[in-house]
Amino acid sequence: MSERIFVVEDDSNIIDLLQLYLTQEGFHVISASDGQAALEKILAEPPDLVVLDLMLPGLDGREICRRVRARSELPIIMLTARDDDVDKIVGLELGADDYLTKPFNPRELLARIRAILRRSIHRGDARADERPLLCGNLRILPNQYRVQLDGNDVRLRRLEFDLLHTLARHPGMVFSRDQLLNLVWEYEVPGETRTVDVHIAHLRHKLAGMNARIETVWGVGYRLEAL
Repeated sequence: MSERIFVVEDDSNIIDLLQLYLTQEGFHVISASDGQAALEKILAEPPDLVVLDLMLPGLDGREICRRVRARSELPIIMLTARDDDVDKIVGLELGADDYLTKPFNPRELLARIRAILRRSIHRGDARADERPLLCGNLRILPNQYRVQLDGNDVRLRRLEFDLLHTLARHPGMVFSRDQLLNLVWEYEVPGETRTVDVHIAHLRHKLAGMNARIETVWGVGYRLEAL
């Protein structure tokens, strides 16, 4: 059965383009141009992934993302009309998995859709037999997708967990942003490294109080270092 991609976009030309392109690639495409109608359809019958425009009539993409994320981990790729860090960061802060700036290459969108879906489907398989990782007062349970700080569960989103797990498996090792995009987001080519920065910021906030830290190595990337 083909994966269902819900395109929420008020530009009919973009909808037609993605409908044609993604259908040719084997996906079942649903679309909506109104924010409120899109939200109702998403909550009533969740698709496998949502491609969500930031600016929409009725409810905008920010509000749709916020409401969907409050209920589920449904993968969301945000589309922004401007190459503006503020729009990108807002989308990621609200829980989007990734974003693309218009105009975009449909092949790049396709690559990101496939990477996100591949990770969503297989994310538990490789970790089924992994033992817990300990880093100071932080305990990571890969086979349960759980993180505990001083014995208390910390709620992390899927990508946040995958990012922390990647760093924790190699404490002290420096990962570039492009490496993290490849390992966590599974992008085969360099992507938007701002995505990594925002997810690192989320981890630092949620794991405040751990006796380890995610260090920035300026000009290179990040590493997890015990204190």
